[in-house]
Amino acid sequence: SIIAYTDDNEILVGQSAKRQAVTNPSNTLYAIKRLIGRKFNDEIVQKDIKMVPYKIVSAENGDAWVKVKNKKLAPPQISAEILKKMKKTAEDYLGEKINEAVITVPAYFNDSQRQATKDAGRIAGLKVKRIINEPTAAALAYGMDKNRGDKKIAVYDLGGGTFDISIIEIADVDGETQFEVMATNGDTFLGGEDFDLKLINYIVKQFKLESGVDLSGDSLAMQRLKEAAEKGKIELSSSQQTDINLPYITANKTGPKHLKLKITRAKLESLVEDLIKRSLIPCKT
Repeated sequence: SIIAYTDDNEILVGQSAKRQAVTNPSNTLYAIKRLIGRKFNDEIVQKDIKMVPYKIVSAENGDAWVKVKNKKLAPPQISAEILKKMKKTAEDYLGEKINEAVITVPAYFNDSQRQATKDAGRIAGLKVKRIINEPTAAALAYGMDKNRGDKKIAVYDLGGGTFDISIIEIADVDGETQFEVMATNGDTFLGGEDFDLKLINYIVKQFKLESGVDLSGDSLAMQRLKEAAEKGKIELSSSQQTDINLPYITANKTGPKHLKLKITRAKLESLVEDLIKRSLIPCKT
């Protein structure tokens, strides 16, 4: 969920926003879910301020807002851009107008956060019929409501920027399936981005060892590398190895430099082992 505001007043959502993130960091917003419905002095917001490249500010009422191009934006306004994009995608696919939606939120969201999410839906031109918990939606998607009988399941949800673990009780009451979230825990600062970063840092280190060139200060090279690392990570979920091949990644006085590196699944697993262990901590507490 990435939104970017460009110099020519265009709003980019998703992949197009991601592609220019390294060259436009202060106007490229992500993990807005961490801010929605929270006050500026909230512990999570204060931690976020130290970690993101964009500017988080306090609104007049004390809410956490974001400053983009000298303009203050409320998180529901920003989230609405994602919902508008999803609305259009659904309309293009179905060939008809979409006016109503059910929106999912993390199970730990409080009333303020749920209301702010509803506001985002309204701004996007949607009538929000219901707000439901993400783990409940996951259980429904996997057809858990089709299997009769009572059961308890764990939903392990490792997203782009946050990790959640939820225990759900599914009960068969008079032929109707009911879902209840019994417990939820997580890490608001653990997600796929952290896995990408481990791989990116490894590639930068290997390239420096081989060529003597440090790519970390070259924003255009890092943007290409970020995209290649994410693609490589995805490929390694179904392959034992992948090639990172970036010709003309940079140049110095000796001429152009090309990046070519083989990454195995075993190598990726060793790089992210500490992140996997970190995700298990909320599962045990």
